Amino acid sequence: MSLSVAVAGASGYAGGELLRLLAAHPEFEVRTVTAFQNAGQPLIAVQPHVRSLEHLTLAETTPEVLAGHDIVFLALPHGKSGELTAGLDAHTLVVDCGADHRLTSEADWAEFYGGEYFGAWEYGLPELVLDGGGVQRDSLFGTRRIAVPGCNVTAITLGLAPGIRSGVLAADDVVAVLAVGTSGAGKSLKPELLFSEQSGSASAYGVGGTHRHTPEIRQNLTAAGGVGVTVSFTPMLVPMSRGILATSTAKLTPGVRAADVRAAWDDAYADEPFVHVLPDGRFPRSGDTTGANTALVGITVDEAAGRVITVTALDNLVKGTAGAAIQSANIALGLPETLGLNVNGVAP
Repeated sequence: MSLSVAVAGASGYAGGELLRLLAAHPEFEVRTVTAFQNAGQPLIAVQPHVRSLEHLTLAETTPEVLAGHDIVFLALPHGKSGELTAGLDAHTLVVDCGADHRLTSEADWAEFYGGEYFGAWEYGLPELVLDGGGVQRDSLFGTRRIAVPGCNVTAITLGLAPGIRSGVLAADDVVAVLAVGTSGAGKSLKPELLFSEQSGSASAYGVGGTHRHTPEIRQNLTAAGGVGVTVSFTPMLVPMSRGILATSTAKLTPGVRAADVRAAWDDAYADEPFVHVLPDGRFPRSGDTTGANTALVGITVDEAAGRVITVTALDNLVKGTAGAAIQSANIALGLPETLGLNVNGVAP
């Protein structure tokens, strides 16, 4: 018997990607879709690529509409999810793709987001390696509240956490620069996202430690064993609709050999279905992961600078958001982790 699903925020990019993936999931049935400004419209009018769900109409986003489902996925702006979740049954699996339940520090929430702090849920990055052994996956079994990571956070965390846990990297001087597709900025109309503004150009944003994903990156690298974590992280919008290519670097621990570096990542991700470490000398392209719930990681050592460099590619809407949400939901429900998800990208 299929599990009933509601998707709140179904008119946005993250909501649309959730619907595309959920429509092919053999155990989930999307019965309800909701929106704010687009409530009352046929779903197909705002998500014309999801043809198999054309029978659905966007309802109002209220706890009453979302109640009564086995699973509720939230794809809402920050501050909106927290307002809804208190009204949902404790036995319902609620998966939040927004920021409201990611941060464990109320002070970080106040500094980077502001407004009411709604508390942290189980963190939906199954492959996050943890200090002392184990992975975040272990905390997801049976839970009924999951917070999906930010897409930039996922790329940087997957790129660096194995080195920090193994002790081959220091965590006090992490630097990352990311090329990010414009869908990461959401679907709302903004002049800087017009085609004529983006085409043939790249632009940095959230510069100087101001991006809201910064404390979440610190939180993850600390969980992996980092001491005194500092992160300088600069995302750059580039003229592609989706995808992230994250170049992340940290100091090599004195005395560590290049062979030790490779082993840290190989050991961490050897059995992971969705995180793949590339052979020596190979680095991913963002397009290699388009449409897939896959993260690809290339690693090298800059001997002259005494630093390790990782290049991580993922689709910000799949492994960065909707795919991670479904992967985590599968784990929480005791289903095969890979159910309804694809490792193969779309090319060209």
